[in-house]
Amino acid sequence: MTTRLKWLGILCGLTTSLIWGVQAVVSRHAMLAGLSPADVTILRFVAASAVLIPWAATRIRPFPVGALGWKRAWFMALLVGPLYSLILVGGAYFAPALHSSIISPGLIPVFTAALVFLVTGERAGRMRLAGLGVIVIGIAIFSRDALLATPSRPDAWIGDLLFVLIALMWSVFGLQARRWGASSIEVTVASCVLALPLLGVVALALPVHMMQAPLAELLLQAVYQGVLVGVVALFLYARTVAMLGAARATLFLPLVPLVTASCSALVLGEYPSPAEIAGMAVVVAGMLVAFRSPSTG
Repeated sequence: MTTRLKWLGILCGLTTSLIWGVQAVVSRHAMLAGLSPADVTILRFVAASAVLIPWAATRIRPFPVGALGWKRAWFMALLVGPLYSLILVGGAYFAPALHSSIISPGLIPVFTAALVFLVTGERAGRMRLAGLGVIVIGIAIFSRDALLATPSRPDAWIGDLLFVLIALMWSVFGLQARRWGASSIEVTVASCVLALPLLGVVALALPVHMMQAPLAELLLQAVYQGVLVGVVALFLYARTVAMLGAARATLFLPLVPLVTASCSALVLGEYPSPAEIAGMAVVVAGMLVAFRSPSTG
């Protein structure tokens, strides 16, 4: 690997972490601005599809599912499509932005290791298990105020449970994508395009407040959630993996909660409690141990 490629990979990894870290703040901002989870979900998939369809229509055959096939593509769309977005943004309605960036990224490797063991019998290495254990302890510390429903976090436990569900859904998605050998581009295109007919159901079944929201807020959500998160971050992370390898690419993930903590304080005025600061430190330490350790042992 040349020095130029190495530094380019690092830049891609840092930019991806920045986009993912700010996403939780943007979602929380939408809730505080009066948008609903349905609003954000519709804006996200319409914007992402508007960018992806012109490019993918001539490159993916059969469009839009490619090598995935229709059954697998629909499975992916149902797992990480509108339902996933509704749960994720719904969690931001109840809990501060930082909770999303701690609980979901922290529990994804925990659930993934458990699912891999249940499905394949493959055990994680000792150091990775130790790191995963530290993550669970850190999340328990972090969620103390939410579980006790303290005055500053009265309904945060609801959001935390939704973020736990998000971690489980993403873990199932990741495991199936790996088993099927699905490319990230095909999964993204299929889930976005197949989500479009489902958005009508979302609009009819759930509250939609877009007509009352400022245009600037709608543009922010469409561009950030749909284009930056749905397209750009995926491309950059794929480039990071290609240039640095999957193991090194995961080392950027602990930066996500740090970005969220800083941005939520600056933009939203949401400051973590002492328990949340302590829990975040433990979770980040556990992530570093888990991601730097061999996956099996």
